[in-house]
Amino acid sequence: MSTISSRRIHFKSGMVAALLLACSLVATNTCAADEELVTFYPAYGYREGDDWVITIRIWVHEPRAMIQGLTTKMTAAMTDLTPGELTNFRARIQCFVMDSESGEAIAFKFDHDPEGKIYRSPEDFPETDLNGLVEGAIVRLPVAKASVLLSRQDSRDGWLSYHATSKQHSGMGKVKLIDPTGLSVISDIDDTVKVTNIPAGTNAVVRNTFFRDFVAAPSMAVTYQTWKGAAFHYVSGSPWQLYAPLSEFLFSDKAGFPEGTFHMRQVSKNLLSGDTWESLKDLVFDENATTEQKLSQISEIMQRFPERTFILVGDSGERDPEVYREIRRRFPNQVQEI
Repeated sequence: MSTISSRRIHFKSGMVAALLLACSLVATNTCAADEELVTFYPAYGYREGDDWVITIRIWVHEPRAMIQGLTTKMTAAMTDLTPGELTNFRARIQCFVMDSESGEAIAFKFDHDPEGKIYRSPEDFPETDLNGLVEGAIVRLPVAKASVLLSRQDSRDGWLSYHATSKQHSGMGKVKLIDPTGLSVISDIDDTVKVTNIPAGTNAVVRNTFFRDFVAAPSMAVTYQTWKGAAFHYVSGSPWQLYAPLSEFLFSDKAGFPEGTFHMRQVSKNLLSGDTWESLKDLVFDENATTEQKLSQISEIMQRFPERTFILVGDSGERDPEVYREIRRRFPNQVQEI
């Protein structure tokens, strides 16, 4: 096994141990739950006939402030962290310690919709599963209706906003309607747009992921901004639980990266679900799992936009060269540059 592979497994083992601890703490927590939150991950829409087809990913969860505080105190007692690092850690473990809500029916509507149409489960998409998720559900939006919404929302870049309307839920989301032709960028995250420093070993990776202020990779945002009008898809082997802090940083004025959709690694937390143990095992031991995840997610995007050209941007930390070479083999006419 290579040195980098060994370091990656040790790092992932530490993440899994922390995740299991968080799951067990949440399972034994008997405090009253807070408001149920809905995370609508940024989605994209593609044309199919007279409709925009939107694939959505939704997570329903409850914050557990007591568990978050307890985990932070335990970490502070075992390490030499600065106040700033503790603040970062508290924010970045939020989605690891939140309680996922299964069997939830979600409803949402687009902002400034003159018809006030509500999309809801189970009529339009399923209720949440054991991990509080709705994944891969399809919502159809007529092209004429989308044009009205884009105008009423004063959207100049194809993004439409919407918000939860179901009882006791709060949350907002966005979807990017991407034209059939044009330029798209597939981008890795760790050590491509954000400094993680995987070759430096476990301690550096853990510090850069959970404790230190995020640092943008030099000059990359400037490069991305030169691709005017491009659609961006950030594809990463990091778990979905890190989506919130990563997106907040990347799209901030400090980092300056273009907004785009996220495609990350599913790491389930519900210990009663067989998928949880399988995903945890793959996270630690299966070096090919991230490769397969990226190949699947990127291939799906390219299949839905057969007339668009793509630029693929990555680094060697998680086999991006091998992944992108295979993508170019599968889609030779679509890959403009690696």
